[in-house]
Amino acid sequence: MFFNDIYTVFWRDWLVLHRRMTKFILSRMVTPVLYLVAFGWGLGRGIQMNGGSYLNFIVPGIMALNAMNISFNSVASPLNMMRLYHKSFEEYLVAPVGPAAFVIGKILAGTLRGMISCAVIFLLAHFFGATIAIHAGFLLVLMLICALFAAMGVVAAMVIDSHEDMGNFSTYFLLPMSFLCATFFTVDKFPLVLRWIIEILPLTHATYALRILGAGGHTPWPSVAVLGAYAVILTGAGIWTLLHVRD
Repeated sequence: MFFNDIYTVFWRDWLVLHRRMTKFILSRMVTPVLYLVAFGWGLGRGIQMNGGSYLNFIVPGIMALNAMNISFNSVASPLNMMRLYHKSFEEYLVAPVGPAAFVIGKILAGTLRGMISCAVIFLLAHFFGATIAIHAGFLLVLMLICALFAAMGVVAAMVIDSHEDMGNFSTYFLLPMSFLCATFFTVDKFPLVLRWIIEILPLTHATYALRILGAGGHTPWPSVAVLGAYAVILTGAGIWTLLHVRD
């Protein structure tokens, strides 16, 4: 019954995505193409990073950044709108679907969207000349990253009480991570205190893990452990907030 409930929540989101798949893929190509042109062909041409091309350096960062934005926004914004404006969230509250099944189903739906958009980035990066090692370990870590930020989206949607505040969350939290968490450059030249803060943030470990795995290195277990801890905590927080809403 529990897994059937998860499947029900996930399947509803999949039907919506399936009907809009072409638009979804095309819209997810715009930002990565701009990043790849500006940083890969433009700024990055001729620059070496960690003994390799700058293009190979930034592609894992772009994938981590994309996984964060797509997985978070594909869950947070629609769920927040359902709860505050469309008032369709009440349908879930009265449905025979448990909070855990609902949250996990939403996380899986956000993870799927994140993975699809990252596949688009990989194909574009290959066209631009990047060489990234895609293997089972890389894909599993990428799924964990997508799940983590999808879970964050559930929590944000449940605790933020206006569309404006949802935008503020992205501005004050997601946007700084986008540029500071080693996505486009290393952080070793930052002041020590700022580096400590950056090392705590999930996108930093997402970028580290994908960059190492994409270069053919061994699994960076400390970063994977941090990502796993974030995913578990945020999933638990999402379930707790949903229980609070029900009460």
